[in-house]
Formats: sequence, C-alpha cells, structure tokens
Amino acid sequence: MNNIYFTEEHQLFRKSFQDFLQKEVVPHIDKWEETGTIERFIWKKFGEMGYFGLNQPEEFGGLNLDIFYTIIFLEELQKIDSGGFAAAMWAHAYLAMTHVKAEGNQEIKEKYLTASINGDKIGCLCITEPFGGSDVAGMKTTAVKKDDKYVINGSKTFITNGVYSDYLVVAAKTSPEKGDKGMSIFIMDRDTPGISATKLDKLGWRASDTAELSFDNVEIPVGNLMGEKDKGFSYIMQHFAMERLIMGVNAHARADYALDYAINYMSEREAFGKTINKFQALRHTVAEMASEVEMCREFNYSIAKRLGEGQYVVKEASMSKLLSTKMADKVIYDALQMLGGYGYMEDYPLARLFRDSRLGPIGGGTSEILKEIIAKMVIDKKEYKPAAK
Repeated sequence: MNNIYFTEEHQLFRKSFQDFLQKEVVPHIDKWEETGTIERFIWKKFGEMGYFGLNQPEEFGGLNLDIFYTIIFLEELQKIDSGGFAAAMWAHAYLAMTHVKAEGNQEIKEKYLTASINGDKIGCLCITEPFGGSDVAGMKTTAVKKDDKYVINGSKTFITNGVYSDYLVVAAKTSPEKGDKGMSIFIMDRDTPGISATKLDKLGWRASDTAELSFDNVEIPVGNLMGEKDKGFSYIMQHFAMERLIMGVNAHARADYALDYAINYMSEREAFGKTINKFQALRHTVAEMASEVEMCREFNYSIAKRLGEGQYVVKEASMSKLLSTKMADKVIYDALQMLGGYGYMEDYPLARLFRDSRLGPIGGGTSEILKEIIAKMVIDKKEYKPAAK
C-alpha cells in the first residue's frame, strides 16, 4: 500500500476494519441482498466502533480523523461484494451527515449528528427529483413559510436509505422565482405526517433501500432550516466534490477487488494442460487492467489529499468520478470474461459486482453531466466557488 498517503496507524485501521467486515457483515450480505433490507443491528455496531464518526467533530462523539481513514473505509466496503450495503453506509455517513455537520445549528447537531455517529439514527439526502435527474437547479419541490412553519410539497427519487432512514435532509425551493439561487436545505423526521416512500426495484445495489419520496403538505418548524435561506444550491455544490470523489474511490476499489479475484482464479484454473495465467492474451489484458486501476487510484489519492487540506477540487473530483467509474466498468467486464461461464453465475462474485458497478457512471451525476461541467471549467473557464462560511 502507498506509504505516501498512509501511515502505520492507517494500516492498522484498515486491518481492523477488514476483520470487522468479515466477522460482522459478510455472513449477512447474501440475506440482505435478497431481502433488500439491512438489519438495524449492523448500524449500531458501526456506530459503536466509531466508523460513522471518522471525519466528525469530537464534540458530538466523532473521531476527527484525517481524510485517508475515510478513503480506507470506502475502499474496504467495496471489497465485500455488496455495492448496496456499501452505499447505505456511505450515503448515511458522507451525504446526509455531511449536510448536518456543515449546515446544522447546535441544536440540530446535538439531536441528529450525535445519534447518527452512534448508529442510533439513519439519515438520507434527498436532492434528485423524478423529472429533474442531474438537473439540480430544475428542482420543483417547494418550501413555503407559514407563520412558524415551513410547508413542503414535492417529490424526490433514487434516494439511498429513503425507505428505512430515521431522518431526511431535503432540498427545496424557498424562492422559486430565483431559480437555483432560491433553494434551501431542511431536516425532517421520518414520521412527520405527509411523507411517503415507495421502494424501487433496482438492477444492482440490491441490499440498499432506494426510494421515491413524496411530500404532501409536510409541516416542519422553521428551525429545521439548515444554514441560510436560499443558499442551498451553494451548499449542495460544495459537497458534490466529496460525493464525486467518493464515487471515484469506490470505483478504483471495486475494480481492484475484481482484478485480484480474476488473478487468483487464473492461477488455479487450468486449460490445455496449464493454468490460464500463462496465456499471453490474458496476461496482457491483466497488465492493462492493473495499469488503469493504478492510474485512477493514484489520481484519487492525490485529490483526496488536496480535499483534506481544504482545497476546492470540484473539477478534479468530477474527473475522478468520470474516469474511475468508466475504468471500473471496463475492468470488471474483462475480469468477468476471464472466468468464462463461471463469471456469469451468481455463485461467483463478479456477476453481482458487474451489476453493482453499472451504477457508477449514473449515480451522483451522470457521466454526461460531468463532461459538461468539466468542459465549462476547461473550455469556458467557468469557476465554481465554495459556499461562504
């Protein structure tokens, strides 16, 4: 492992997390994949071990560790062959909780952040809408202030943890006439009247619950507004850098897992009197796969370091997601091919990994959208700036 970025303490954490996953998670993965429901006990165990508080303030029970503990957390979650389980964990810790940490006031943090770190509450982030997709600025969900309450109406879709979470972080238009300058961020409890969820049936990520949500005259206190009114779009854009880097890291990690599995299989599988890792065509394919994985991994680590230092790396994070997810699909496709007919069998991990990986170029901003964002920055010299603190 690269010692430029990882200390001995990092490596000890990686080993302990690997052991935890093998003992506490892996025995249940097939059941959760089949049922589409991750049992609550595992959230509590993650909380007890501090895994939800790696990047969170000590004041609320977090560990306040550097970003490479998060990188290890993400990488190892990709290597137990359940993209859905991994997504449920990181969507809670790095999507919902990120907004609570960044925009929540002291009261909100004490109520939601502490419980989230402990694993007592599960959160989800609700931005994407049925007719909007990656067009965040085209959001139609509204929040109208009436006396001491906001009334929320609208819908969201493709929301990870959208069915079984305890609270929702929701983006809504507070000043629709201002376009993307009129959006705000709210937090609300799951049992608030008017919230309904429909579970979606997905190609991959089967273990995670993904929902379409409806908000029908949902009334919440004005104190549930997080951050400043009408600043929501800036907050979302600021956190997109982290989300896209997460997707890039996930991609290089699952590609690495697929490659390792394929190499091991090749060393055991015999054809024409020798193991198939002796055939030049396969060896050279592996050489290309390994090179592509390593290139993406090194780039992602460098961007993670800059993000951890407080730099605004939205362009580079967008590049990370664009290229790493494309690479992962290709590497996993080739790895499956190396297993021949066995790669197509659900008894082998690559079938699930193949399905799960396909979400990479879609979720968190499609590759097509990312290309346009990058083009604006590279060609048009567009500058995106972080939200004012």
